[in-house]
Amino acid sequence: MKLTGDMLIGAASVHGREAAFRATDPSSGETLEPAYGGAGPDEVERACALAWQAFGAYRETGLEQRAAFLETVARRIDDLADELVRRACQETALPRGRIESERARTTSQLRLFAAVVREGSWLDARIDPALPERKPLPRADLRLRQIAIGPVAVFGAGNFPLAFSVAGGDTASALAAGCPVVMKAHPAHPGTSEMVGRAVQAAVAECGLPEGVFSLLYGVGNWLGGALVADRRIKAVGFTGSRAGGLALTRVASERPEPIPVFAEMSSINPVLVMPAALAARGAAIGKGLIGSVTLGAGQFCTNPGVVLVQPGGGMDALLAGIAEATAASAPAPMLTAATCAAYKKGVERLTAHPKVEVLARGPESGGINEGAAAVFATDAACFLDDETLSAEVFGAATMLVRCRDAAEMRAVLEDMEGQLTATVHMEVADAEAVRALLPLLELKAGRIVVNGWPTGVEVGHAMVHGGPYPVTTDSRMTSVGTLAIRRFLRPVCYQDLPPLLLPEALLDGNPLGILRRVNGALGRE
Repeated sequence: MKLTGDMLIGAASVHGREAAFRATDPSSGETLEPAYGGAGPDEVERACALAWQAFGAYRETGLEQRAAFLETVARRIDDLADELVRRACQETALPRGRIESERARTTSQLRLFAAVVREGSWLDARIDPALPERKPLPRADLRLRQIAIGPVAVFGAGNFPLAFSVAGGDTASALAAGCPVVMKAHPAHPGTSEMVGRAVQAAVAECGLPEGVFSLLYGVGNWLGGALVADRRIKAVGFTGSRAGGLALTRVASERPEPIPVFAEMSSINPVLVMPAALAARGAAIGKGLIGSVTLGAGQFCTNPGVVLVQPGGGMDALLAGIAEATAASAPAPMLTAATCAAYKKGVERLTAHPKVEVLARGPESGGINEGAAAVFATDAACFLDDETLSAEVFGAATMLVRCRDAAEMRAVLEDMEGQLTATVHMEVADAEAVRALLPLLELKAGRIVVNGWPTGVEVGHAMVHGGPYPVTTDSRMTSVGTLAIRRFLRPVCYQDLPPLLLPEALLDGNPLGILRRVNGALGRE
């Protein structure tokens, strides 16, 4: 596919007239063609107008038609084959295996949402039939379904050029719900975004859908994101990125004449608890596993384990030895952008200079461009609690070991923590009662609790939660990964005594769609 540097506004290709930019290969510093022009007010207006025009028809597409559309998007992304992989590797310096895996995740989640759409339980259809003879008052006929909330502005993530980008989880779940998408591509990988965007655009045309179902805009700086969120036709926002970025968009959304929800997934340090029996039984293995998780993808995962809580005891020497060995064996890797690398190195330097922080291990430096070497630090719980800067995320291959004197101090550190995406516990059977006592606290602090594993790697399924209490997300009730993500872009409507000839198909007597419904309080397919 020849890249043009054009935005995709509905069915049209448009070259932006605002500040132009190019992608850069992080591993070499080479500037990549073509140039991408940024969107201005006219492009935002056109994309949002088309999305609103498309909304009425798209939200009422049949289940089969919408599911087939999602599958068509997946097929067209697959058709990009190795060309897409090569460009994504160029723009991110991520290894081929990682990009191939991410492409598979992207297309599989589109197909998963297609299956969800067909199955229909997401409509949450409920019927309370009329009870005209009920005393002392009759009951009206009440029927409920979930409907699409409206056009959604989606922001591509820098660290996942496919799975959290143009056709990633936010887009897939919004389209599955019946919401048109106006996508702001991440400026770090515009070529990858254009290729996937053209696949979505082609699928819209192939399936005979209104052109405004999807648009793709480019731009650098903060203006474009603010303009999108402020547009009256946008009814929700999906965002994955920095806390500063997510909160800025949330402010714009809350100050509109009609405030709208922003589903932002932001920074997290993902605590790991090493319980005493686990430390004694397999300290070295835990240390090596920790560094494997910390350095995965140069540490550029939102689920990167950034803090480890441990009570000194038997196995501590083995844990430290495992950390040292794995860190020394880790290879530095190019980070996603020069700015990302610079921020990581600044964070590492800040911790290195801290008078109450010890440098436990440093990974080898190769001198390569934009490379971030692993760094492991340590402090005690009192210092960690006293200095809030020590709990700030360092985005990259860094982690902090916090020595806790006892279980009470470990609990105190957890109680002081902000909301997190994950909390991981390494335990043995002998630790079960201590972990049982901590579980209620962990439930209040994290969206996913991992036992004897590592938080990096998020399965896309029906039971996954990728979210958590504020400030890691702006809505702790939701997830950005898994089939529950569709709920973000739906709202309930109740129909009271609506004549059958006007009822939505999902609420008709006889259940012509064959979906799971709650009738008179009982779940079934009647």
